[in-house]
Amino acid sequence: MADSALPVLVFDLDDTLYEELTYVHSGFRAVAELLAARFGASAEELTAEMIREEAEHGRGAVFDAVMRRRGWFSQNLRQQCLTAYRGHAPTLQLHPDAERCLQRFAAYPLYVLTDGNKLVQARKAAAMGLFERVRHVYVTHRYGLHRAKPDPELFRRIARREGVPAGQVVYVGDNVRKDFVGIRPLGFRTIRVRRGNYAHYVPATPGHEADVQIDSLDELTPELLHQLTATPAQAE
Repeated sequence: MADSALPVLVFDLDDTLYEELTYVHSGFRAVAELLAARFGASAEELTAEMIREEAEHGRGAVFDAVMRRRGWFSQNLRQQCLTAYRGHAPTLQLHPDAERCLQRFAAYPLYVLTDGNKLVQARKAAAMGLFERVRHVYVTHRYGLHRAKPDPELFRRIARREGVPAGQVVYVGDNVRKDFVGIRPLGFRTIRVRRGNYAHYVPATPGHEADVQIDSLDELTPELLHQLTATPAQAE
């Protein structure tokens, strides 16, 4: 690789570039509107009830709990709620520091690599205009569930696409349980932004931690990126 080549910067999506909970609440609103139209209820009250349920008991059975309390539950309606949630067009915004970061590195080779339902993740990326701002959005589930992180194959694909060694590819993520453990042994460089559900999570083993930890994407500067990819121990 030529010395003048720029490092490749790859971002996780959920909680790294935007607050993932805003997508959840946007989906709750879509389901609330479905139920409100069906039963003549208030969509605002239903949305608030779903948010309270999620805060108290997690996301696993929010729709079931709300419908059971109101005497509306059926398996068919549950499926309609899930379809409305997964199929809605969300209104999402990048974290302010993510917006500044994408602007700062606009001249660099940029990618997004994210796990999750391929249609859902694509809608999220589209809502934030990411398809126009990065070279490609990789949704791992498009390539099979076995390609979800920590599987490293799509990172290898990015390196091949750019014609660079692993040490010139930097992944920025938040989920210390899976984002870094599969790629660090291969020489890919990693940065953890401490926010979201894993902001204060301490990994059980050192291999799950990133090379660098930051609290804001404003700390990700060209100087830090070049210093990280120039580390001799990772040269190939």
